[in-house]
Parts: sequence; structure tokens; C-alpha cells
Amino acid sequence: MNITLSIDERVAEQARQAAQAMGKSLNQAVRDYLEQLAGAQRLASEIAAFEASARQTPGRLGGWRFDRDEANRRA
Repeated sequence: MNITLSIDERVAEQARQAAQAMGKSLNQAVRDYLEQLAGAQRLASEIAAFEASARQTPGRLGGWRFDRDEANRRA
């Protein structure tokens, strides 16, 4: 897919120089950033789904509760 961006020429030149310093073309740097951005959104979505699932899952402790005395008892 081709995308056209409108940015200031000074910004484009500085970005081109920064990309060149990384050994990339400006096109490759933008492509890498967009892939990273898309991955971050996917990861955030997966984390949110996991958290929702964890909140809806009842505990599996079978009524067990933490007992301070039992935890501090020495063998």
C-alpha cells in the first residue's frame, strides 16, 4: 500500500538524516515505525483481553485463605 504524507520539508530532511544515521532510508524507517505501532496496538488489545478474562475467572483456591500464623510457623 502506498501512503502520501504532508510534512514540512525541514522535518523531512531531518528525518531523512536520522534514518541515514540508522543505516535506513526514510521510507524504511517510516515502515518500521508503522509496523511497531501496529504491533503495539495488537499487544495492548491482547493484554486488555487477558485482564478482562482474569477478572472474570473465579479463584480456584477452594475457600482457602491466607493464614498469617501458618505462614510464619517454622518447621
